[in-house]
Amino acid sequence: MNIKKIQETIAPVREQVVSHPLYADLQTLDDVRTFMQYHVYAVWDFMSLLKGLQQQLTCVNVPWIPTGNAATRYLINEIVTGEESDVDKEGNRCSHFELYERAMQQAGADTAPINAVITGIRTGKTIQDLFFAAILPEAVKGFLNFTFNVIATGKAHIMAAVFTFGREDLIPDMFLALVKDLGQKFPGKLDTFIYYLERHIEVDGDHHSQLAMQMVSELCGTDKHKWDEAAEYARQSLYWRHELWSGILSEKVIL
Repeated sequence: MNIKKIQETIAPVREQVVSHPLYADLQTLDDVRTFMQYHVYAVWDFMSLLKGLQQQLTCVNVPWIPTGNAATRYLINEIVTGEESDVDKEGNRCSHFELYERAMQQAGADTAPINAVITGIRTGKTIQDLFFAAILPEAVKGFLNFTFNVIATGKAHIMAAVFTFGREDLIPDMFLALVKDLGQKFPGKLDTFIYYLERHIEVDGDHHSQLAMQMVSELCGTDKHKWDEAAEYARQSLYWRHELWSGILSEKVIL
């Protein structure tokens, strides 16, 4: 198996995500706020997946020792720099997660639940503790549970496949167009969110996605079992993304 075979394997479920009815259903500022209050967890656990990969592929301990392959070290460190220390509209350094929280605040979305999760982690709580203690929607719990189970495998090729095929370039241009239209209707409310989406498409959808595919190829090599595992976990990651989108749509219907 190779990259092309993985893309063929995941194509049906990927299409379900890209063409999900949620996008067209985002018609009001309240709709966007609801979306952001769910999606922020995907922005956050993306960073956890990324740092898990960095732990597997590089040395993050002291004393330092050479670890892994120099090519994959370069790839993951390049991606970490872009995701953890990008720039906002004014050129100030910030992570994509911090940028997303600013977008939520500008839009008037509720950041208290995600901040409670971050505070819990800082005070020593585990992910499992937070699943039971925090009032998280079921769709969010399922999504996060899958991500942290992937990290717990400790298998870099699985983590890289989920990172590459389950988390990159999944917000279509149609969604950005809808948000821009709402931005015109509600000036000053979605400017930061629009910038985040444009930056995500520019960086993650092009340069980083190419680096990530190289990383998967390096990690799977000629091992068929690794390629098979990579394809299956990539498929599952897209399934859980679809479930997250459906959870948002269900809450909108309830509201």
